[in-house]
Amino acid sequence: MSIEIKNVVKKFGKNTAINGISLRIEEGKIYGLLGRNGAGKSTLLNIISNRIYMNDGEILIDGEQATENPKAQSKIYLMSERNMYPSSMEIGEMIKWTKRFYPDADTEKAKEISKRFNLDLKKTFGSLSTGYRSIAKFVMAISSNAKYTLLDEPVLGLDANHRDLLYKIILKEYSESQRTIVIATHLIEEITSLLEEVVIINNGKVVELDSVEHLLSRGYTATGRKERIDRFIQDKNCIGYDEFGAVKVAYILGIEGIKEIPDDIEITGLNLQKLFVQLTGETEDKAI
Repeated sequence: MSIEIKNVVKKFGKNTAINGISLRIEEGKIYGLLGRNGAGKSTLLNIISNRIYMNDGEILIDGEQATENPKAQSKIYLMSERNMYPSSMEIGEMIKWTKRFYPDADTEKAKEISKRFNLDLKKTFGSLSTGYRSIAKFVMAISSNAKYTLLDEPVLGLDANHRDLLYKIILKEYSESQRTIVIATHLIEEITSLLEEVVIINNGKVVELDSVEHLLSRGYTATGRKERIDRFIQDKNCIGYDEFGAVKVAYILGIEGIKEIPDDIEITGLNLQKLFVQLTGETEDKAI
């Protein structure tokens, strides 16, 4: 069981937002969907959830067509940056409406999570701050018990304590139900420990699709004097670098040659955020 995305293309006028993306979102995993602003993350999630139409390609949810298919869409819940709820609707009413559209939704779970965030069920959605609107939308998404739960920028406007609580709730839900959760966010460092799989999108294309563990095991940084690093990386897949005066830091994918390290070069691990920046950054002079 999975969400299969096959050669999906989406254009807005002359601009191509999604350019032939193909990937499989497997059941029972937490995915990180990463990309810069305008990379196509939100567009892809909206296509999966049938909120916008693709120009070409195909999406299957557990083997069924996703487009114009209520049965398939009943397995999907998308929490998006866009506010889909009437401003005058109270949070308690939002919980009731979620239950109407998602029969497996758990109203008691929604009330419990709301209480943990100090979210007043009698307040209207429109009266909430940006952070509490994110919390209200998150409550609906998690309590829906949808098989595939898509969270687009779920921590928008949240302070550090609320973000930490949200991440704990995601992990608890995953450990108890093994539901599939896709998180699109810019706060890469914060969510790395949650993720099993990562999809990196750049300019409407997938540039990396791998488990976090395997992806990070493939990369490392090499630090040393500029001339030494330049010689060291000649036969390696250097995806980027930074320069600090006479010192150069190279970011490398592939472990070939890592055993042959000169004494004056320091090798360290490559974290997900730095890897993301190098894979999606502009090609420009990085000297400082």
